[in-house]
Amino acid sequence: MQIWVDADACPVVIKEILFRAAQRWERHVTLVSNQMLRTPPSPWLRAIQVPRGFDVADSYIVEHVQAGDLVITNDIPLASEVLHKQAMVINPRGERYTLDTIRERLAMRDMMEELRSVGVETGGPSAFSQADRRAFGNALDGVLQKAARPGA
Repeated sequence: MQIWVDADACPVVIKEILFRAAQRWERHVTLVSNQMLRTPPSPWLRAIQVPRGFDVADSYIVEHVQAGDLVITNDIPLASEVLHKQAMVINPRGERYTLDTIRERLAMRDMMEELRSVGVETGGPSAFSQADRRAFGNALDGVLQKAARPGA
């Protein structure tokens, strides 16, 4: 299992959790971004810089992800695309998306986008909290533990 990170909007604390998990679980983690990223020296970590542009990093991840891989993203359309390629998706707050839940998330995203387009103030996400960090760590550990089981 390869871990792909939509790194442009990924919180630093989540990247740090992923760096430690890569070492502990000996899993390749690839951060994809349209800006230069620094990663600690490790054979398990790689940063890919893609050209600037709308959804260029997303397209790179969709092109390279394989069934059984894990993608870390907040991007609902990207999550939908990789789920259809039979990859797993966790957002930085620890929520795991599935084919069953992604339709509702896409519909909600589209509705909020429509409201914003007509001038309705919808607010943004809440500040990233310690509970979000714990939820992400627990979700990631759950996926990695399951993948490490014989026959997984």
